Amino acid sequence: MSRNQTFRYLSSLLFLLILITIIATGCADRKYGERSVDASSEPVHLVIADTATNPVFRVAKSKGLFEKYGIDAEILTFATPAEGINSLFIKQSDIAWGADFPILNAVSKGDYSIIAATGTNTDASAAQWKLYVQNDIQEAADLKNKKLSTLRGTFLPYLWDEYLKTNGVSVDDTEQIGQGGFDEAYIALKKGEIDATWAVGAALIDKLEALEGVHVLTDMSQTHVRIGGAVVATNTLIGDQPEALSNFLRALDEASQYASDHPEETAEILFKETKQPKEATLRDLATINWKIGFSQASFDSLSNQKAYMIAAGIIKDDFDLTEKLNLDSLKQAVPERVDYGK
Repeated sequence: MSRNQTFRYLSSLLFLLILITIIATGCADRKYGERSVDASSEPVHLVIADTATNPVFRVAKSKGLFEKYGIDAEILTFATPAEGINSLFIKQSDIAWGADFPILNAVSKGDYSIIAATGTNTDASAAQWKLYVQNDIQEAADLKNKKLSTLRGTFLPYLWDEYLKTNGVSVDDTEQIGQGGFDEAYIALKKGEIDATWAVGAALIDKLEALEGVHVLTDMSQTHVRIGGAVVATNTLIGDQPEALSNFLRALDEASQYASDHPEETAEILFKETKQPKEATLRDLATINWKIGFSQASFDSLSNQKAYMIAAGIIKDDFDLTEKLNLDSLKQAVPERVDYGK
């Protein structure tokens, strides 16, 4: 082979290697980067209310997905999703998430709308909610005249009501103790100040399992209650920044997929940022990770709990739930997962 032929051969080989590298890189990025925004546009600042155990927002920020979609995200950490939702009322945050109960409480007050469901209203998720009771309680009937923990502003009063009613116990024959968070409930159960508490999350479950004199009576999957999750935003933000909200939801969708594909790294991110034990994240991830969308089941879950809240006087004035849905940005972000109303 002549020198010129050798040179042409090596040049062609080098070009082929470069081309393969470019294609491989593009394929690797496509999973989390099919969509993008104009990098020259001014980032939109969003304040997001979160908890220490939810991986989605932290992954989106840590892996640059918010930045990629033009979102300057600031994450505030609260003890419960309900507390995060309450931060909307004092204009401390722009976006929050939580179970149906606090979400409905928020939208019933006026200038807030549901922009997506988290896709976590499954039997597997329900099974993660355990009912821990003192050892003298061996069946539901034993809860009569007992002190039951209920976290303020959450769906737990609804769960207690449905569970007790199904088992022939009147909620009026129990005493519900309002508490501010799971840690407070854990301490109260440990001290004997309450007799029963619902709990979720591997880290909390480990602490309760280590307590003497308590045991698991049941879990929520043994009831008909299934708690959906939703994302809520201010109507001002929805009206002023519809494209930013679409990009925000695109970032969440990619973050959920990234968390699913990289559980160890996700656990490391949460440990670094919130001190959530890595083992707890790894155990919880399959049921706490999101798959944003909005289905008829999402609507039905909200509708059923709304009916309970109105009947119980928790929501004073009835409202049209459909008017509290704003799914336009979601339809732009993940149209294939919005089948409500079809």
